[in-house]
Amino acid sequence: MKSRHVLFLLTAVVSLAGMVVFAADMKSTNAVVATTPVYVPDVSHANEPLPDGVLVWDTLMKAVDAAADQPRAQFTFNFTNVSPDNVVILGVKPSCGCTTAQLPPLPWTIPAGTSGQIGITVNLEGKSGTLFKTVAVSTDKGSKTLNVRINILPVVKPQMTEEERTKGIAAAKVDRQAIFKGDCASCHVKNVEGKYAKDLYDSICGICHDAEHRATMVPDLHALKVPTNEDFWRTWISNGKPGTLMAAFASSQGGPLNDMQIASLAAYLNYTIPSHVPPAPQ
Repeated sequence: MKSRHVLFLLTAVVSLAGMVVFAADMKSTNAVVATTPVYVPDVSHANEPLPDGVLVWDTLMKAVDAAADQPRAQFTFNFTNVSPDNVVILGVKPSCGCTTAQLPPLPWTIPAGTSGQIGITVNLEGKSGTLFKTVAVSTDKGSKTLNVRINILPVVKPQMTEEERTKGIAAAKVDRQAIFKGDCASCHVKNVEGKYAKDLYDSICGICHDAEHRATMVPDLHALKVPTNEDFWRTWISNGKPGTLMAAFASSQGGPLNDMQIASLAAYLNYTIPSHVPPAPQ
């Protein structure tokens, strides 16, 4: 009987100890949960204008001049949360597919008194003139629009010395495809990627046909004495003319232009240069 009594007392002590440990674990677990609340932003104001006194921006409009062959323009907008509360950036919406925004994963929480940056990149390939793009930034306190302006500068036509011009003509007389090789390639090959129509003409055709000191054997395209149409322009651009300085620009013949570029050039020339209709015989 005495042994059974001792065993009962030991079992009771062990059970009580286990309950104390379990209670301590529960208390510890509850304490951790209680000290890490989850912040849930209120999205009901996301589409409303962002009030003053929340985010202060270095500017809401940035502008840049871009070279004609520049592939992209990049901007950085800086801001500071001057409000006493967190601000959560929920999303960004560029005005078109060629404009993208660079920022941390969303939602992005900006604590009170801290700063951040939003990068904006605009793809300029195939574009000209002055571009205006926007990026709408939505937060849990309201929305703000960032604006960028890109002025794409005209193509700078290279100026050749008389010696360089004479040397180039001599090389083209031997091999009309020579303009796509060596030093000549910097003008006739380098600036064609992503260009079409007028931009492509200015980059690769106008440097010869519209040159101030155009070689006598290079025709003025606005003064041709024969009827023209899109097929006419496409044939000449693609195949050139053996025995002359006119190279074959089609990639299938060693030139730098693909079929879409040639088609865009032919359409542009057909639109801008009226066909010459010879007078009827008397």
